[in-house]
Amino acid sequence: MLGEYGIEGRRATDIAASVERAVGSGVLSPGQLLPPMRELAVQLGVNPNTVGSAYRMLRDRGVIATAGRRGSRVRPRPASTARGSVRADVPAGVRDLASGNPDRALLPPLADALAVAAARNDERAVLYGQAGVDPELERFARAALAADGVPDGPVAVVSGSLDGIERVLAAHLRPGDSVAIEDPGWGALLDLVPALGLRAVPMGLDDEGPLPGEVQRVLREGARALVVTARAQNPTGAVVSPPRARALRAVLRDVPGVLLIEDDHGHGIVDLPLSPLAAATDNWALVRSTSKAYGPDLRLAVLTGDPVTVDRVLGRQRLGPGWVSHLLQRAVVQLWTSGAVDVREVSLSYGRRRESLVRALRERGIEAHGSNGMNVWVPVPDETGAVARLLHSGWAVAPGARFRMAAPPGVRVTVSTLGAEDIVPVADAVASAVGTLPGRRYD
Repeated sequence: MLGEYGIEGRRATDIAASVERAVGSGVLSPGQLLPPMRELAVQLGVNPNTVGSAYRMLRDRGVIATAGRRGSRVRPRPASTARGSVRADVPAGVRDLASGNPDRALLPPLADALAVAAARNDERAVLYGQAGVDPELERFARAALAADGVPDGPVAVVSGSLDGIERVLAAHLRPGDSVAIEDPGWGALLDLVPALGLRAVPMGLDDEGPLPGEVQRVLREGARALVVTARAQNPTGAVVSPPRARALRAVLRDVPGVLLIEDDHGHGIVDLPLSPLAAATDNWALVRSTSKAYGPDLRLAVLTGDPVTVDRVLGRQRLGPGWVSHLLQRAVVQLWTSGAVDVREVSLSYGRRRESLVRALRERGIEAHGSNGMNVWVPVPDETGAVARLLHSGWAVAPGARFRMAAPPGVRVTVSTLGAEDIVPVADAVASAVGTLPGRRYD
């Protein structure tokens, strides 16, 4: 055993497993250089090809990154260490603006919807061999998608946005393929891609979504797939505008073989229209979650796309979980048809808080972004310092390291729990933390 690295074993699988254990326990730190393959082979008494095979396994699992003669290193954020661990703990007495949860007061009660679903199940239980998608849910979902300009396509039901994105990526890509992701972007997605053995490629964006020039760049560099957040982008609040959608579709028309995935997790909490990119390439999917509008624990999202993609997703799903519970599907139908969520009122509620905070920050000379949804992104010169000073002031915000690859430092402020009386104190605290208030400066 190599005491310095915690690596042992004589088979490739055993060597790879020991490295994963060392990373998980902290013996091997993010960014740490691993021993050269030949050197490790000598010390373990195995063939260099065995070590090479172990390193390939680790690379495919998102644990290490290899760079030829520069060697292999533990990834800065290995798949075994979720980005959720990059956070500021919220002590007692500190307001939580970091977790990214919706406002509980804006979530509908679920008891009645679940009771209706249970009663329907008592009348006609779902058994093995029946269709995985509830016909009524499919009909309502398809009508809503069509109203938003999404092309006609088959419908699948998955366990949330990330589950849908994972299934689509796995249906088309192989380990080592590159996936273009918004930067800054959704931390869970930044973890998922390397965990699938894929390579995440950062793609710049502004308040109107991914920049066309950035999309052209990542495609030139060989990206096989593109993931775009349609509305309420996490963490920046960007929304793909109609002009930006036209520009992106023009870029994508020249690369029909690229896999396109759109995440519409903001459906139900935003009243801005969807500007879909769907069908701009041959293989595409759009996933629409219920979590933000109806509750994270529903774990249900609708997925549509081209027939080949949806068929592959459904086929693989049948071999695993089989289907998403029809109790949940029927409960969601009841929520949709009962008008349990007033989309306009929910959107206005989040919008008032978000716009008030952005305006107050800009009045204090602070750059802030938040066109849509429940988050505000604030670029900062010193991310760690800003998070620590805000925590000391009684406000916990999310460090930008959770959301970015090559993008500059920043912090994410979730406005869900803010009242009108909180806007000025939060803006003052942020301004103080980044050094723009009189008498405060951080170099």
